[in-house]
Amino acid sequence: MLEEIQIRHGTDKNWARSGWLGISIALTALTLTACGSDTTNIGVSQGDANRMLEQSSFGATTQNITRLQGTGYDAYLNEQFAAAPTGYSGFAYVSPSAPANCKNDGTATSAASLCARDNYSLFQVQRRFFQNALSGSDQLRQRVAFALSQIFVVSGIKINGAYGMAAYQNMLLQDAFGNFRDLLNDVTLSPVMGNYLDMVNNDKANPARGTTPNENFARELLQLFSIGVNLLNIDGSVQTDAQGRPVPAYNENVIEGYSYLFTGWTYPPRPGTTSQWTNAVNYEGAMVSFASQHDTGSKLVLQGRVLPGGRTPEQDLADGLDAVFNHPNVGPFIGKQLIQHLVTSNPSPQYITRVATVFDNNGQGVRGDMRAVIRAILLDPEARGDAKTDPNYGHLREPALFMTSILRNLGGQSDGVYLRSQADSLQQNLFTPPTVFNYFPPGYAIPGTTSQGPEFGIEDTMSALNRADFVYQLVYGGGAAADSTVTGSTGTSLDLSGYQSSAANPDTLVQQLNQQLMHGTLSPVASATIAQAVNVVPATDTINRVRMAVYLLTSSQQYQVER
Repeated sequence: MLEEIQIRHGTDKNWARSGWLGISIALTALTLTACGSDTTNIGVSQGDANRMLEQSSFGATTQNITRLQGTGYDAYLNEQFAAAPTGYSGFAYVSPSAPANCKNDGTATSAASLCARDNYSLFQVQRRFFQNALSGSDQLRQRVAFALSQIFVVSGIKINGAYGMAAYQNMLLQDAFGNFRDLLNDVTLSPVMGNYLDMVNNDKANPARGTTPNENFARELLQLFSIGVNLLNIDGSVQTDAQGRPVPAYNENVIEGYSYLFTGWTYPPRPGTTSQWTNAVNYEGAMVSFASQHDTGSKLVLQGRVLPGGRTPEQDLADGLDAVFNHPNVGPFIGKQLIQHLVTSNPSPQYITRVATVFDNNGQGVRGDMRAVIRAILLDPEARGDAKTDPNYGHLREPALFMTSILRNLGGQSDGVYLRSQADSLQQNLFTPPTVFNYFPPGYAIPGTTSQGPEFGIEDTMSALNRADFVYQLVYGGGAAADSTVTGSTGTSLDLSGYQSSAANPDTLVQQLNQQLMHGTLSPVASATIAQAVNVVPATDTINRVRMAVYLLTSSQQYQVER
């Protein structure tokens, strides 16, 4: 699949908008020279330092590139593992039902409408996400938590309270560098997840009423959050029987067993109230159990194991999650998805094997060590190196990463207001995926190919054009002004003045941007074409020369497919 760059020539800045570099719905092959895959700390190149930061942060900055080159990978990762979570603070409990003075009254700037926006929508949480992504010191934790939020999915479609979604994201941030077993436990007992997938107030069977426990969380825990539907080899390939058919990892009886296991849990009580079945909606804290509402029969769990009857909700929960955690599928199933989010959509079986092996044993007999898994992903030979020649390597920058990478690379700033609305226009309404399958499924194949490209699942003609429009507004339109209804609003903007000194020589300007934005991987053809377009702008108009180069490079498919 060879990349085509189509640029229409013109002389004014409006040409840049109409002549943008087209984004094809396919992974593109770049004609590049591989520069090796050294994972040591000696002689970290600028290109690979930039690539590491692309994979482990929300965009490289000049300062961070220089620092990483000086300290090496181990020191950088240790520093990131030690960084405290930036988090989502300041989101207080609100009643499940909005009071009359906190409902949208049709006037966007009224006190009631702003109260509703700030407390009964995800507006402020989404805004905080972008602020953290752009300026938080815990970049790796933020990236991993964002990936986890797209595996352990909840959605603002159902969870629209700001404090609830903030609590869930804080939990993912806290667990991002812990043990996967603890993450499973915390997700399971999160009242946000409990509400989203109906485990909260899930009562034991009542034959007299003809009711049985809800299966939603049980089904998705197995299918999406841990092991997948089929047995896997350690390299992520599907195991098959003698007839070549996939071997199921579980059946409906196991789902039923887990649905009975997950009975007897309700919302945590509010301070000063008496806990009862069922407590009112409250997202602060973990769900609490009521043994009287828990099924006490025996339960079939994974790999043919049967839990005996007569046990407490806590005992059943612990043993049921242990069975999930210790299933051999977890390493390749979760490992591959983390690789896809951080590094490349099409990891080799060998890459998956190496990461899954570390999940199974971190070298000290510990299973599920997330720090060890993340380190293995980022230091793997397939992740490191200045450039990659495999045409299927890399991944399309999902909308949030596309926007933040431009801003961080080019010294931009944002209060998050504009970015949250733009993410929605690019089909990634933050923390509000349309289904439990996320914005895009991890196994999405690019049409007409056998290559996986999950992020292409939300890429169509309109979203591709919206990407170009976002860049145009950011570069030529000044971004977005401050919002008077948001305390401390600063708007969104870039500062490109630092590149004006290079604008006299278009080739120099393009190569400077190439190194900063693409660690030197922009193809010679694209570089020459962009330089030619820059040269059309009068040499005295240095800022518009810079704008032209930035616009054409960041709206190109070579930039948008991070390699």
